Amino acid sequence: MVIIKDNGGTGLINFTLKCDQGHRFESWFQSAEAFDKLRQRNMISCAVCGSQKVEKTIMAPRVVTSREKSSAKPSEKPTPLSSPASTAEQALVALKKRIEERSEYVGKNFVREARDIHEGLVPERLIHGEARPEEARKLLEDGVPVAPLPFATGRKSN
Repeated sequence: MVIIKDNGGTGLINFTLKCDQGHRFESWFQSAEAFDKLRQRNMISCAVCGSQKVEKTIMAPRVVTSREKSSAKPSEKPTPLSSPASTAEQALVALKKRIEERSEYVGKNFVREARDIHEGLVPERLIHGEARPEEARKLLEDGVPVAPLPFATGRKSN
């Protein structure tokens, strides 16, 4: 855990998190209480797979010495907080990016939009969005071609 204080005295905490699929990533929060509240509201999701089953992990604080501060070069780019560890995770991230770039996110209107496209009421296009399992089953039963995605889409992570 890293705590940073700005000139106004507001603290930020960097937690290392882990989802139920084993992915590790980091995220900043205003406080431990803020993390808990966001997690209870399902507003925290894994940066790799989108799972909302996220827990804090045991962390060792990173202490920056004055020597490290003075030797840091301003032109150095920061390293990413996390990146996919395995080939499968990399493929999943690439798939998510491709789907989000090539289709329209219609959110909770997914069921209506998918049905309207299938029935020819609106122009055909690629869409993705949200549907409850029973709604998705009904679409399939009615012959509407849909498939679940192995990640959350459209929402901002953390």
